[in-house]
Amino acid sequence: MRHSLIALLVGVLALARPACAADPPSCATVRLADIGWVDVSGTTAVTARLLRDLGYAPAIVPASVPATYEGLRARAIDVFMGNWMPSMAEARRPFDEDKSVDVLGANLQGARFTLAVPRYLWDKGLRDFADVARFGRELGFRVYGLEPGNEGNQHIQALIAARRYGFDSFQLVEETQAALLARVRHAYRARRPILFLGWEPHPMNRHYKLAYLTGAEDLFGPDFGAASVFTNVRAGYAASCPNVARLLAREVFDLAGEDAMMALMLDRKLDPARAASVWLRRNRAVLKVWLDGVTTLDGRPALPMVANRP
Repeated sequence: MRHSLIALLVGVLALARPACAADPPSCATVRLADIGWVDVSGTTAVTARLLRDLGYAPAIVPASVPATYEGLRARAIDVFMGNWMPSMAEARRPFDEDKSVDVLGANLQGARFTLAVPRYLWDKGLRDFADVARFGRELGFRVYGLEPGNEGNQHIQALIAARRYGFDSFQLVEETQAALLARVRHAYRARRPILFLGWEPHPMNRHYKLAYLTGAEDLFGPDFGAASVFTNVRAGYAASCPNVARLLAREVFDLAGEDAMMALMLDRKLDPARAASVWLRRNRAVLKVWLDGVTTLDGRPALPMVANRP
């Protein structure tokens, strides 16, 4: 119910005219969490660039998922662009329950997050979580996850603890995103078996022929781990800073756009801030939608201030 009220509030704000849309000076600094995932780093950097152009002072705060939610609760973080659902449901649940976090809406739909394998392994029959046990020896009884504390890792650990699908014979190897992607690249080039946490959007889905496993829908969600990514803010932020909230609520990405953004960082080796600038220059059409009804911090219409920036 509370989230529906927040959505209603944001909808009303989105219809408000620019003359009444400016934020108070207390909203000038906007603290955005970055959990280090390439997609989240990209969307966070795009948001920071737009806010800077509008006269705000965005500050990007590196943090893990648990630290991000604690920061929102403590009012040390204002915005989190990377709430992957349903995989982060348990991580977010305590903060929903104590009403310390508000959900503005989805900034991406059609994503996925679950265990993946190279297509050549899928062709051999590893297509579902129930198939994993009989491929254990080929896989070295290892499944590769992300950084410690990642919710995907927690789902794998739950499978191991519950002795489901034969996962109790497996070891979870936790790695940074960069290390995991390097491992997948090396395994793919050598056509070695590998079982790992995969996700989309990400350029790896274009670089390699991958397949996502069915099964474990209670943990990763149905339809091959289908997911949506939500924008979260600290409780009361939309009411306190309605202009920023209006921008955040209108800022919606698509899979192709995020793939292109991540390719700038991973393939061209641009840092997130530079990638955001390049991406916005190539995707100016989104600004008319995102900046509709949004103003600068001092109350001027946003679109003219941003559309012609280099």
